[in-house]
This record gives sequence, C-alpha cells and structure tokens, in this order.
Amino acid sequence: MNIQVEKTALVLIDLQNGILSHHCAPYTAKEIIERAKTLIEAFTEKGGFVVLVRVSSLDGKDMLHPITDAPAAQATGYPEGWDQIVPELADLPGTYTLTKRQWGAFHGTDLDVQLRRRGIDTIVLGGVSTGIGVDMTAREAFQLGYNQFFAEDVMGAADKEMHDYVRANIFPRIGRVRSSADIISYL
Repeated sequence: MNIQVEKTALVLIDLQNGILSHHCAPYTAKEIIERAKTLIEAFTEKGGFVVLVRVSSLDGKDMLHPITDAPAAQATGYPEGWDQIVPELADLPGTYTLTKRQWGAFHGTDLDVQLRRRGIDTIVLGGVSTGIGVDMTAREAFQLGYNQFFAEDVMGAADKEMHDYVRANIFPRIGRVRSSADIISYL
C-alpha cells in the first residue's frame, strides 16, 4: 500500500498544553507526542502538508453553546498557554497551525480550502480526544469526501473504552485504521 504524499495531509487534533495535561488512554500523552513528532518529521521530509489543529477561544462567546444534558467545558478561565501546541511539536518546520472553536476541525475554519487548493484528497488523522475532536473531524472529512487513515496509536481519550469504541466501530466505516509505523512505511 502506498500513500501519495502530495495528495495527503497529516492532520493532528488538539495536541496542546491544556488538553494533553489530562489523562489519556490507551496511550499516554508522552507516547502520543513522540509518535506525532515522528509522523510530522516523516511527512515534512517527503514534502507533505501537516496541519496542527488547536481549540481556542477569544472570550468564550465564539464557542458553541447548545442546551445539553452534560455541561460543556468552558473556554474561559484556563491558564495562560492552555491553547498552545505542546512545545515538542510547536516549532517543527513545515507545519500549518489552525484554530477551531468547536470539536471538529472543518466547520468554521479554512481546513477544507487549504486541503482542496493543494489537491489533497486523503488525510491521516490523529490527536486527542479520539471520541470527540478526532471523531468529529473524521466524520466531517467523510461527509466532504476525503479518504482517511487513522493513526490509531497517535490518539487518546479520557478512557480506553471511548478510544476503543470509536476505533473499532466508527473509524473502519469511514477510513482505514493503521499504526503510525504502518503509515510511515506507506509514504
């Protein structure tokens, strides 16, 4: 299996200070960051497009505010730098950082435009949380017609059950689930 790097983007969701400071399962934040860095380096070495997506807010008013049963996380009152990409990834050359205001990386951002203008039809997706930001972005990408690879070992969730459910029941229906090592071997 081969991945055409010129037609593929690596999209990593919410690998930022305030998200990765929480528990991740089944992989630790350290493991996710190390594998993400390896993927980024492999993609940029081959001339691939890499997108680091972060969630942030100006004042909380730019976030979604639906009526729900479970309270939504507040986008205000976070410590300084919570919304910054982790230092291990922030300064890697050849990456594009995109800010989103909701779970998914496509709605309300220029991600689709950035990908289509580069002739990209496939994304490799990873990040945190598997069942929230990564899942929502994957579903949006599916609706937009993108082919997808899921770097399963470059993802984590609040608990293993959430990660495993999405990995086993959702991702195989909308793309291909692989390890980061397998994805690198396809480049």
